[in-house]
Amino acid sequence: MKPVTDELRRTFAPTEILRAALNHGNRVLVSRNASGQAEGITVDLARIVAERLELPLEFVHYERAIDVSSSATDGSWDICFLAVDPGRAEVIHFTDPYVRIEGNYLASPLCKMSDAVTLVRDGAKVGTVDGSAYTLHLKRQEGAENLVVYRDIVRALAAMDCGDVEAIAGISAAMEIEAATRPGARVLQPPFMAILQAMGTPKAHTAAGAWLTEFVAELARSGSIGEILDRHGVASDCAVVPQ
Repeated sequence: MKPVTDELRRTFAPTEILRAALNHGNRVLVSRNASGQAEGITVDLARIVAERLELPLEFVHYERAIDVSSSATDGSWDICFLAVDPGRAEVIHFTDPYVRIEGNYLASPLCKMSDAVTLVRDGAKVGTVDGSAYTLHLKRQEGAENLVVYRDIVRALAAMDCGDVEAIAGISAAMEIEAATRPGARVLQPPFMAILQAMGTPKAHTAAGAWLTEFVAELARSGSIGEILDRHGVASDCAVVPQ
């Protein structure tokens, strides 16, 4: 690892405070506790980065991934935690992925399809969230014409519940939780994608991006990321270790 210098700190944090963007749309990685404080995998990772850089930490809260990525060039944040996507990579320098999670369809109780392949083949209407990694992916796949895009997961779930769409796309763990609250709903197999989550910096912060890439690889190889996943109820074998 390159040493942490004052110049590197200025590259990371022009305001002298490390501002970490949290995407609350991904409930697997971040949530709010009973007192409204952020907690979760990305919160722990942000604290580790700030500690290594010896910088004070501040969280910048967003409700959707698209709100994080669309603000990458306006100086609102210094590091982020998003799924890797070619479009996002135009404005964000991504590290290697540190965790792999799956994207699955949640079928409504009225949906007759038994699996994800049949759902797409038969042209079912599928709700999805604007700007999410899985939406960006699905828009490039067969069946894209049958996607119905909603502002957030709450609206997508409401549309499925009232029969406007037969299923919604989402992160597997979150879809399992929603299925459990809806008798007859189920998560369809196989997953439609592997969602690779990485840390990122604004593309213009070249030195910061290079250092962060090395740092994430170090955390992964040491087993620290697996330990963080375990602590928050995500299987440690979801951690991605660079070769």
